Amino acid sequence: MDFRSTSKRRILYVANVDFAFLHRLPMARAARAAGFEVHVATRISGLRQVIESENFTLHEIPFRRGLSPFSGIRTIMALRRLESYVKPDIIHCASLQSCVYGSLAMRYRRVSQVNAITGLGYIFTSSTWKGRILRAPIRLVLPALLNRNTSVVLVENPDDQRDLVALGVNQERVLQIPGSGVDTDHFQPLPEPEGPITFGFAGRLLSDKGIRALVSAHKMLRDQGHDFRLLIAGKPDPANPASIPIEEVEEWNRRPGITWLGHLDDIVALWTRCHVAVLPSHREGLPVSLLEAAACGRAMVATNAPGCREIVVQNESGLLVPIEDAEALADALLSLALSPQLRSRCGRTAREMVVQRLSSKIVGEAIIDVYNKLAPQLVIQFGGQVPQ
Repeated sequence: MDFRSTSKRRILYVANVDFAFLHRLPMARAARAAGFEVHVATRISGLRQVIESENFTLHEIPFRRGLSPFSGIRTIMALRRLESYVKPDIIHCASLQSCVYGSLAMRYRRVSQVNAITGLGYIFTSSTWKGRILRAPIRLVLPALLNRNTSVVLVENPDDQRDLVALGVNQERVLQIPGSGVDTDHFQPLPEPEGPITFGFAGRLLSDKGIRALVSAHKMLRDQGHDFRLLIAGKPDPANPASIPIEEVEEWNRRPGITWLGHLDDIVALWTRCHVAVLPSHREGLPVSLLEAAACGRAMVATNAPGCREIVVQNESGLLVPIEDAEALADALLSLALSPQLRSRCGRTAREMVVQRLSSKIVGEAIIDVYNKLAPQLVIQFGGQVPQ
């Protein structure tokens, strides 16, 4: 197919797996509404129909876990061939891995590139020997990859913005846009469920999501005689070094008051059953699970960590606790469990925050402004933060 036979501007989204692209779906829809022809390059794990139903052109490419340029040679070469074939006006890479591979693939090419750092993840949060080994070369090469004249860098929170600049990424090139936005028409305020107080967790089952601390906190509360429930939505990610072993998750599921739901296609079904949303993560970009819970009017508990504290404001939209502090987490959960008034107030504030600053409409307008500046020009200077 000759994609140049149309007069539309063309954008190519790059994500390491199809479900990761779905987190960028509001941005892609905004691009389509603005007249862009949308292409998606990713590894397919069963969501082909979902992506193609949006009238996006899907291109399957190989993606392996990790950031080594040697293990990613097939991915880099596939991206180079795809760029020559599609000839996009803009390439939008989502996740640190996609940004590294995309930048290597587009080296010496003049295509405009958006590098969306959706969180600094395992390599920057892990204290394991493997994490430390990977961290050193990434710190060295990342500024060179992200400082290309034809690219901008998107971050989702001020901590990531500060840390990237400290690494040597040009401050003039870094923009903060809060995530991909939430469809506030789809995610509506929900009434609280009847029955025992229920806490909900949604996300990949990784140790750096703080899920073990949450399970421990729940046990503390059960041991105190509280009939509280915990619903866990998500699956382990065996390719990630921080993944929780499936045997451990199955053991949690056998404990009183804990139900492991696995992957949910409709996350609203989770928040319908829960009184409080919990994410005790070590670090996030801007956590989609909390954004969606906030849009549903749920009070939240999260760690005082990058990304999480952008959504959970202490005593306003929820409660913050230290990282890996199960006792403090149990205390925060108990405070919300025992106070319907506090849950109601935090839930209303959370919903208002999303509507006023974090909706897909607001974020969509911000990203289209970036695309409109990039598409007609190859070299452009950016600075500061997108107004919110």
